Amino acid sequence: MTLRSRLALGLVIIAAVLVVPLVVARTSMQRLHGQVRSLREGEFQASLILGRLRDALGDVRAREVALGVVKSDTVHNQLREALGRAEALADSLDRFQLDSAARRIHRDLAVVRPATEQEFAAMRAGRGEQADSISQRTVAPALRDADLALGLVEAVLRSRTTARVLEAESALGRAEQISLAALVVALILAAVIAAWLTRSISRPVTALEEGMRAVADGELDHKLTYGADRRDEFGRLAISFQEMSRQLAELDKLKAEYVSIASHELKTPINVIVGYLQLMEEGMFGPLTDKQRQVSETIGAQARTLARLASQLLDVSRFEAGGGRIEPRTIHLSSMLDELERTFHVLAVQRNIDFRITRKPGLPDEVMWDPERMNEVTGNLLSNAFKFTHGGGIVELTAAPADGSVVIQVHDTGAGIPAEQLPHVFEKFYQADNQRSASAKGTGLGLAIAKEIVEAHQGQIRLESSVGEGTTFTLILPVSVRNRRRTSAQRATVTDTAS
Repeated sequence: MTLRSRLALGLVIIAAVLVVPLVVARTSMQRLHGQVRSLREGEFQASLILGRLRDALGDVRAREVALGVVKSDTVHNQLREALGRAEALADSLDRFQLDSAARRIHRDLAVVRPATEQEFAAMRAGRGEQADSISQRTVAPALRDADLALGLVEAVLRSRTTARVLEAESALGRAEQISLAALVVALILAAVIAAWLTRSISRPVTALEEGMRAVADGELDHKLTYGADRRDEFGRLAISFQEMSRQLAELDKLKAEYVSIASHELKTPINVIVGYLQLMEEGMFGPLTDKQRQVSETIGAQARTLARLASQLLDVSRFEAGGGRIEPRTIHLSSMLDELERTFHVLAVQRNIDFRITRKPGLPDEVMWDPERMNEVTGNLLSNAFKFTHGGGIVELTAAPADGSVVIQVHDTGAGIPAEQLPHVFEKFYQADNQRSASAKGTGLGLAIAKEIVEAHQGQIRLESSVGEGTTFTLILPVSVRNRRRTSAQRATVTDTAS
């Protein structure tokens, strides 16, 4: 007797019992699917818009500060564009029942726009005190009020999201209970009919149960032991399980968005500090002595370090949320390598380290990469190499062609990394035991960001290291990369390929 015949025989007997629980289970799963879809299209989308709006407000603030320094039509036009973006994003809040916040932010931006025009006019006329007064008494309070309104909206949205998530979790629990109850009844009745029917049903039931337990424990990427291509109820349940896991994973992305907002708040005071330091160095507050200029440069370096840390947090959160974006442009590879050589030459002299950059024959003249991102990656790898290499050691960067790709290796003769720790060095906030050999303690974010940037370029990053002998990082990058935004699926694909 075929499986279909056996199932038909069993279903004839237990159909009356299974019809009701199966319908209820399917309805519960559909309701859960609808709730998660509504959450994604509502609160999730609103959260993304709020994040972009906060970025836009920060851009307005940064452009307004830059206007006081540069006083050019270009910066003035950029400020106008930033205000336009912020107003457009505020308009989109109406779709999420946040119109009161939109009106308040619009009101603040309506104060900022004419005030910045007056400020610019005063600057052009040479009335610096009047421009500073407009900035401090009108523009800055209005932007602070807009930030406050945005913070209140975020709190409301966070509360609303939490309630919706709890509701979805409750619905998931009910759906699981109903589904398991229906399956248990089916197994009991099938056992009465024949023991051989139990085997054909128990395996997918067990897989679903393990999947539900894994998801409940936070393992959102758990794979069922049977495929979703089955042409029965279990195949459909597998599809629903996969969809449920994917949507729950999107909830996890919300954490990255919150980190993004927090790190962005750090950038605002840092930008103000850097802006005033630039004014001091340009003599806006009177000439500086050599000692004062040295102190100013030291403070500026530390402020830029803080800005880099904030940017790293922002990058990590964006890439985890699937929103890491690269903007490839044409780069003269030799110029990029020359700049790296000039940048680290002073450090090499100070640390008494033999630093050299080797160019293999056949390197392309131009590559299509994101210059800022790739400078960040190579700079981070070289900084780590210098950090773990003592005086008299060697740090070498080698660039070579390889089948339509460029291979960049950063090698040092530093402390090295224990073999058991190598699989974890690209994890966020992970720091190997060799930190005690470093000249400066890191944050554990640099390599995680570097891996995300390289994979966003459709490339690979590899690591070889031996304790006491040194470390070699290898980057394999295609010569040309398209402008693209990183998604979770693409990240998984690149990771599987690299492994």
